[in-house]
Amino acid sequence: METSIVGVGVSVSDRFRGVVDEKVPRIEQLAPRAQRLDIKVTHRAYHNGRVEDETVELTLTGKGPIVRAEAVDGDKFAALDMAVDKLAEQLRRAKDKRIDARKHPRGAKLDKESGSLQGVDVQPASAEVLHAVRTGEIPIITGNEDEEDYTPVVIRTKEFGPEWMTVEDAVDRMELVGHDFFLFIDARTDHPSVVYRRKGWDYGVISLTTQAAPEVGAA
Repeated sequence: METSIVGVGVSVSDRFRGVVDEKVPRIEQLAPRAQRLDIKVTHRAYHNGRVEDETVELTLTGKGPIVRAEAVDGDKFAALDMAVDKLAEQLRRAKDKRIDARKHPRGAKLDKESGSLQGVDVQPASAEVLHAVRTGEIPIITGNEDEEDYTPVVIRTKEFGPEWMTVEDAVDRMELVGHDFFLFIDARTDHPSVVYRRKGWDYGVISLTTQAAPEVGAA
C-alpha cells in the first residue's frame, strides 16, 4: 500500500515516518484491498501561540468507498495513535456489517400506516423533529454566541456529486467516513436524503420529496 505524509505548519520527521510504517501493517490487515493511505499533519497555534495542537487526518483509498479518520492532540504521535484507532474501528464495523449482511440479507420495507421501516435499523425522522427543524425551534449552540463579533454565518461549504444508493449502504458509508450524517440519493425513491446518527446504534433518515409544478393554463 502506498503511503503519503504531508505536514502543514510542521515538518515531518524521520521518527514520525518510522512510526507510520509500523502502523501500516495493522491497517493493511483490516483493509487488504486498500491501495493508498494519505496522512496530513496540521499544526495550529491559538492565542498568540500559548495553546497549540496537532491534527492528524487519515484518508484510505482503494477498491471501494473512501475511509477517513481524524484526531487532535497536543502531541502529533498521540494524535496519530488516536486517528489509527478510529480508522481501525470504522474498518472493523464495516467488516462486521458485511459478514452480518451475508448471513442475514437485508431489505427495508416501509409500513405505510405507521411510517416505520422494517428490516433495517433506521427510522424516519418524526413529524415533530421535521417541524422543529423547519421553524428553527431546535437551537444550534456553538458556545460563541456571547462574543461581540459572533455571527451564525456558514463560511465553509463543500459540493459533492450525487450518489444513488440504498439507505443501508448510506449508513455503511457514514460509518466508514466517521461522520454523524451522510447525504445521498435514495436509489429506491430517487429522493435526496440524509441518514444521521442517533443514540447508540440507532439511525434516522430524512428525505426531500418534490412535486411537479402545475402547467400554466391547466384547469
